[in-house]
Amino acid sequence: MDLKAYPHLYGLIGVYLSYSFSKKYFGEKFAKEKRTDSFYELFPIPKIADIEQLISQYPNLKGLNVTIPYKEQVFDFLDEINSDAAEIGAVNTIRFLDGKRIGYNTDHYGFRKSLLEMVPAGEKLPSRALILGTGGASKAISYVLKKEGIEFLKVSRTPGGDKITYPDLTKKTITDHLLIINTTPLGTFPDVATLPDLPYEALTEKHYLYDLVYNPAETAFLARGNRVGAKTNNGLKMLSLQAEKAWEIWNMAK
Repeated sequence: MDLKAYPHLYGLIGVYLSYSFSKKYFGEKFAKEKRTDSFYELFPIPKIADIEQLISQYPNLKGLNVTIPYKEQVFDFLDEINSDAAEIGAVNTIRFLDGKRIGYNTDHYGFRKSLLEMVPAGEKLPSRALILGTGGASKAISYVLKKEGIEFLKVSRTPGGDKITYPDLTKKTITDHLLIINTTPLGTFPDVATLPDLPYEALTEKHYLYDLVYNPAETAFLARGNRVGAKTNNGLKMLSLQAEKAWEIWNMAK
């Protein structure tokens, strides 16, 4: 297939992309909207510096999505960074405009909207949360929680800074933090039996469990919440929302 034949080329950069949601999503979107001038491709690159060769190879690139592990590393290869992305410290969307590479973050939009949709009418989000993982995705989550006035603790495998480690988690920690967000890849297909190391026996029906993983639809992490009647959500809706926001950005007026 000659990707240069499409006037509007889009794609995803990262390392492991074989189970990506984006190609199928945009392929179906372009087919539905009869966008025969547009195509979305997966571009696995072993190191972020390879983005230069990719851009040179495809001058018809109009936009890129960025996934693990490049959401932070890509900053050095951009000309401009949107204020939200700069504050978050992670970029997941790049727009190519007038020879410039402009970085945005749409993860925060997708997460916030899908999180609020979890809350039953008349109720409020919990006032305290745990963020499992400290990678690029967790930064967008932190940004949203700050905006919503929700206190949070970050949990990491390594100690230091403003985070705690998994062995530090107690039943009381879980009881005191009714919103738990998994931003790690644990539980992703094919390693579906893996899950973050928590004292799950402390979960109750009052908890909200949000997993950024979407394949499988019910991760081992979410299954633990479902067993006790907690409110649970996977990352599929967030992905759909952030993809639509990326499309909006790529097609904004100059």
